[in-house]
Amino acid sequence: MSRIGYKVIELPKDVTVTKDGDQVTVKGPKGELTRTFDPAITLKEENGVISFDRPNDNYKALHGTMRANLNNMVIGVTEGYKKQLQLVGVGYRTQLQGKKLVLNVGLSHTVEFEAPKGISIEVPSNTEITISGISKQKVGQFAAEIRAIRPPEPYKGKGIRYVDEIVRRKEGKTGK
Repeated sequence: MSRIGYKVIELPKDVTVTKDGDQVTVKGPKGELTRTFDPAITLKEENGVISFDRPNDNYKALHGTMRANLNNMVIGVTEGYKKQLQLVGVGYRTQLQGKKLVLNVGLSHTVEFEAPKGISIEVPSNTEITISGISKQKVGQFAAEIRAIRPPEPYKGKGIRYVDEIVRRKEGKTGK
């Protein structure tokens, strides 16, 4: 049984958490995040330490989820989040044109992505993409949308993959 909801969150000195009804706002050096939380779970802040409490066992899953979401917000406004993608395949390239990411991944056309608000894109080389931002959900969602254009295939390993992703390779056809 998970007990994540009972763990406390220690706030860094430069981070403030304010609660207005069911809206919780976290402000830090990198920016500000706001999220709606369930009013049944109570949030208590004392001396830079935040704890959560639930009314009964019907809110067990929500208890841990809310604690994890707030912890992700605190980490986001202090350190930020980053996802790195890699293009593997002959002729697979990417480039940045202003705020637009242009992908050439073996399709009959180029694929263009506009960076959402709060997300920054870097292209260190023509086969690498770095996505960073303060919201873990937005960074992960945008990286997943890019990867979905051409996920890695199991025979040659071609496609768009995360840098730390392991692609299980299959053996091809063997003739007798």
